[in-house]
Amino acid sequence: MIAQPPPASKRWITKPLPDSAEQRSAIETLTSSLGVSPFLAALLVQRGVQTYEEARTFFRPEINHLHNPFEMKDMDKAIMRLQMAMLPERQEKILIYGDYDVDGTTSVALVYGFLKSYHPAIDYYIPDRYKEGYGISKQGIQWAAENGFSLIIALDCGIKSIDRVAEAKALGVDFIICDHHRPGDQIPDAAAVLDPKRDDCAYPYKELSGCGVGFKLLQAFCLHKGIDLNELYPSLDLVAVSIASDIVPLTGENRVLAHYGLKHLNASPRTGLKALIKIAGFSRELDITNLVFGLGPRINAAGRIQHAKAAVQLLLAESEEEADEFAMAINKHNNSRREFDSSMTEQALEMIRGNESLLQAKSTVLFDASWHKGVIGIVASRCIEHFHRPTIILTQSNDKAAGSARSVPGFDVYEAIEECADLLEQFGGHTFAAGMTMSVDNIDAFRKKFEEVVASRIKEEHLTPLIDIDLPLDFSEISDKLYRIVRQMGPFGPHNLQPTFMTEDVYLVSEPIIMKEKHLKINVRQGDTTARRSGQTFTAIGFGMAHIADLLSPGKPFSICYQVDQNHFNGNVSLQLMLKDIKV
Repeated sequence: MIAQPPPASKRWITKPLPDSAEQRSAIETLTSSLGVSPFLAALLVQRGVQTYEEARTFFRPEINHLHNPFEMKDMDKAIMRLQMAMLPERQEKILIYGDYDVDGTTSVALVYGFLKSYHPAIDYYIPDRYKEGYGISKQGIQWAAENGFSLIIALDCGIKSIDRVAEAKALGVDFIICDHHRPGDQIPDAAAVLDPKRDDCAYPYKELSGCGVGFKLLQAFCLHKGIDLNELYPSLDLVAVSIASDIVPLTGENRVLAHYGLKHLNASPRTGLKALIKIAGFSRELDITNLVFGLGPRINAAGRIQHAKAAVQLLLAESEEEADEFAMAINKHNNSRREFDSSMTEQALEMIRGNESLLQAKSTVLFDASWHKGVIGIVASRCIEHFHRPTIILTQSNDKAAGSARSVPGFDVYEAIEECADLLEQFGGHTFAAGMTMSVDNIDAFRKKFEEVVASRIKEEHLTPLIDIDLPLDFSEISDKLYRIVRQMGPFGPHNLQPTFMTEDVYLVSEPIIMKEKHLKINVRQGDTTARRSGQTFTAIGFGMAHIADLLSPGKPFSICYQVDQNHFNGNVSLQLMLKDIKV
């Protein structure tokens, strides 16, 4: 077990109260039109919901809120090239090519699974994480050419594959690229390049997952061919898993896609996901959190430990027997991944604690040639839990140093890595996560330059864990109705996080309870025995917060920030508070 250091103090940042004349008017309007309390109306106004119509759209996403896919740059070219490949006189062989993570494998399962009903000459390809690396590989292009494929649809990758696309073109292989990563200065010379982050793309929503871009291609295909879109919508279960696992914003179109994807997942999940849900032990309705921590890691584990093709096979499985077999194998991979994750995290933390310069740095860059490439991203995230700063974990792969970066809220790690591009052979990613390859000889120089870039740009507050608090909440306001309405504000995720509240003047009702040596359970009320503001008593749970117990005592007030949740136990359902932090 890793020794747990005293957690760093967290910054509590309370969002501004909606207090302008326009906002106060909106609160009054929502209070009367929706029949909710002024507190809940204020919570909605805080999230930009000010009218009854906006509230209706927010609480009841509709499938017709999806944008026209032909608004995306090159979508018409993509459909023309796809249609040409499917002509009876051509019957070109089409290869669906996707990355090895959750977004990539769900993308491949989505596009291959749908198009195979309309074009028999189709197959899919997932690169080997260790032999081929991220993105479009030489081996993949060579395999496609040797096996007679003349069109590759690349999903969740390809936007920076200038050379690879040119090599494929020379071999007579065209590309349709469906990506959502930031483009470089040059766009690949492909038959079509779909990426809402292109500077010249006017598509109204920029934050789709890779699987989401693949879905837009299929949506356009259906519209062009006159196929009933109801044939496509059940595949939104895959899109929801990709949105959750790739940590893209849960706003706009993503919110609609995730909402309907979760509906399909909970009502009639595809056979493979049903097997995965069962093996993950979920018995109640799934939400985004279940996908992030339950399904996503298991799908990812296939490519981290062996080959991600097993994940696609699971997602495409038709019989329950086949699905159960794949799910069991993937679950074993996930268990192995956890073991690697735990031992590598312990080694990484010891490296930091044993090096004064690393302890004082504004960034973390660690290298060990023996580390498992499949879990370096997870280890980077674990390190940030202990040392809150941009982190890159590197290991040796094919005589190169391969790395995975994670960042902290408010700091763009991709831009910082871009400043070090002269020391890299390849890199790509997002604001908060990126990957890279470099010569092993460049590691020390990269570490030094990356630290200089981070130190010059990062603000001191970025180095302290942040808790965003929506509103102060009096215990008297907490009710089943509040919980029901707050729950309807989901699906929750980046840019639409589950509301976090803060309550002051909180007292213990009984002695704190420590669970499993690391979790805290307390019974609390607001106001002391002589000046009690609320008669309500709540159970509050703080995961990993056992260290706070010694600071709490009856008669001593404290403040809490938390989320309101439900506890299901022995058939009984009650409200409980999920603690984010306590300040004495």
